[in-house]
Amino acid sequence: MTADLVAVVLLLAVAAYTCAGGTDYGAGFWDLTAGGAERGKRPRWLIDHAMAPVWEVNNVWLIFIFVIMWTGFPSFFQSVFSALWLPLALAAVGLVLRGAGFAFRKVTQRLAGRRLYGAVFAVASLVTPFFLGAAVGGVASGRVAAGTEAAADAWANPTSLLFGLLAIATTAFLGGVFLSGDARRCEASDLIGYFRRRALGSLGVLAVLAVITLFVIDDDAPHVRHGLTHGAGLVFVVITCVAALATTWLLLRTPGNWVRVTAVGVVASGVIAWGMAQRPYLIPTSLTVADGAGASGTLTWLMIVTLVALVLVVPAVVLLYWLDTHGELNALTDADLRKGNGPDGDGTTGAA
Repeated sequence: MTADLVAVVLLLAVAAYTCAGGTDYGAGFWDLTAGGAERGKRPRWLIDHAMAPVWEVNNVWLIFIFVIMWTGFPSFFQSVFSALWLPLALAAVGLVLRGAGFAFRKVTQRLAGRRLYGAVFAVASLVTPFFLGAAVGGVASGRVAAGTEAAADAWANPTSLLFGLLAIATTAFLGGVFLSGDARRCEASDLIGYFRRRALGSLGVLAVLAVITLFVIDDDAPHVRHGLTHGAGLVFVVITCVAALATTWLLLRTPGNWVRVTAVGVVASGVIAWGMAQRPYLIPTSLTVADGAGASGTLTWLMIVTLVALVLVVPAVVLLYWLDTHGELNALTDADLRKGNGPDGDGTTGAA
């Protein structure tokens, strides 16, 4: 029973990181595709200001995931990091480079340096979610069973590649939705439409990739495919579809705060659907939750720590998100955007 509760906490932490961290990665995706320094100046300036208050705290969820995996399911942790060390290492490198690029491009004096660091930030925002998604695909397809040696097939397979593309499309979708809301808050009417169109386009791409993935995993990950079309997994798939339709409807109108709620609902319910589809396995079909769980005493203490985190950490994070989404942390207006004045007065803080 305790092992099942810890597994639920792990799944919810993955969903939280996908939504929170995914929004930041999506902002990086739109930074990469914004165009040259002049054409992309206003979108990138909004991206900088929207990300600045929260981009570091989102990685709290990733650390929490690793702690739960390592202490709660040590055999699962060992199997995943042994077989998938390469994509996970590449994701970690991308995570570090992304943070460095975002930080240094704001303080570098030379234009060439700002362009270089901006490019590093933007490209790493694409690379990191892809390799994290590919690693998840290796788990979902059962290619990382205990004793599996590291090999390209563990993460360079149809399911992994599609999961990687799904991760990129998901982040682009979330980033577009949240940035359209930031543009509305700043009264930047042209950027509302700019990011709203990109959110709709990425949602369409996400839907197409999801359908393709269902066909591919029919042969490549049959246990997950069955779980997504039956029982609790199917319920969350339906919730995902309903949330996607609601998001589409809201985006076609003038989007308000509710579109963020439905967008998060799309992504969170999709992640939970995958978790429900894998039951009772951590790694289909070789490692169950019960078999992969650590000592009962460790699991008990892990639940106690989780409760402490819920009381101490979660309210602080929620308050930070609330302050950010209500514009309490950064008084940016459209006049600021039109000036385009970055730290050095020329607004060229983005990648070329």
